Amino acid sequence: MADILIVDDDIETRQAVRSILKDSPYCDFPIWEADTAEKGLTLIKHKHPTVLLTDLSLPDMDGIEFGKKALKNHPNTHVVVVTHLQMFRTVQDCINAGFSAYLLKPIVKNELLQVFKRLITAQLLRQTPPILEKREGPSEELLEADLGNPIETVIKYIQLKYYEPIKLKKAADFVYLSPSHFSRIFKEETGMNFVEFLTEYRLEKSKHLLKMTSLPIDVIASQTGFSSPAYFSTTFKREEGQTPSEYRNMFSNLTK
Repeated sequence: MADILIVDDDIETRQAVRSILKDSPYCDFPIWEADTAEKGLTLIKHKHPTVLLTDLSLPDMDGIEFGKKALKNHPNTHVVVVTHLQMFRTVQDCINAGFSAYLLKPIVKNELLQVFKRLITAQLLRQTPPILEKREGPSEELLEADLGNPIETVIKYIQLKYYEPIKLKKAADFVYLSPSHFSRIFKEETGMNFVEFLTEYRLEKSKHLLKMTSLPIDVIASQTGFSSPAYFSTTFKREEGQTPSEYRNMFSNLTK
């Protein structure tokens, strides 16, 4: 989920942004507001917004200077200027400062949503590794059991073979431990039991595929190590609060 921060001492502008987003694919995104740069910087520190919308005429700081400070504190934030100023030099200053967009007041709904579509989609792509990535960790032939670090070895094994059936006994055998001893120290070191860890890792892989491909659900289930599409869907809904199809649709709506 992407947080949105609006910094503007004009309450009508803040309300206009909220109204536009309320009836858009971004309606569920958390929105924060501030009427001064100082309050805005505090919210940036604690909320790490994905998108910052700011006026250039703030009561306590120049808007361009504020945007620069925002990027210095949180470089992954997209700064979007919303202003009455139409001077070319000001636009150039914003570009040179690394801001992501420049919108004129009064805000036009389609223009704002186009900017959000571009920036939020880019954020999702940046957070999602390429689908055709190499399998993580060393190749199976090179992966050797480090008996001094058995849990780390098994985690690498999971990263390499998560799409295949992996039983606790097989993992324990790989590091020459009894299943009961392996199970105990695995939970001590990771905070989860072996099955929980494996399931969470598989779900993360499945979410990447749901976001970035149109592969059928049953194919994704198979590709991420789930024994059946039904088990995949049941597990996904239990852990994520929605079905795989609902999760995919949520992200598809952002790119329409």
